[in-house]
Amino acid sequence: MANRYGEAAIMAARQESPADVSPVARWESAMMTLYPTSSSARKKGCPRGAFLGLCEEGLVRGIPAGRYTASKDNKDYAVRAAALLTAGTQRWSTSRETCENARQPNGYRAGAMEQRSHSPQAIRQELC
Repeated sequence: MANRYGEAAIMAARQESPADVSPVARWESAMMTLYPTSSSARKKGCPRGAFLGLCEEGLVRGIPAGRYTASKDNKDYAVRAAALLTAGTQRWSTSRETCENARQPNGYRAGAMEQRSHSPQAIRQELC
């Protein structure tokens, strides 16, 4: 995976944990595994807020919807991206232009998307 924070989200979602282990604890465990010597990398708020926002909305399999984050913007970006991917109308992208378009009130522009190796179906299977 090109993005270690994305890898952390997948690790946290797939952790074999008792039902009472919070998504916050799962995230922290995954971050400790990936970044054992970098406290600054472990403290990044945007990836954490995005993952916990998806959990909060019940979009991560095995994690019940609940109150897990105070992040509003990162949660909104992640939930909107998941909705686009679930609808199958957008392609996976990590381009800067696409990230900038996500911040616009009217959402993504189809022309800004670049195709990646992960299809929307593969991402849905990872998240939902």
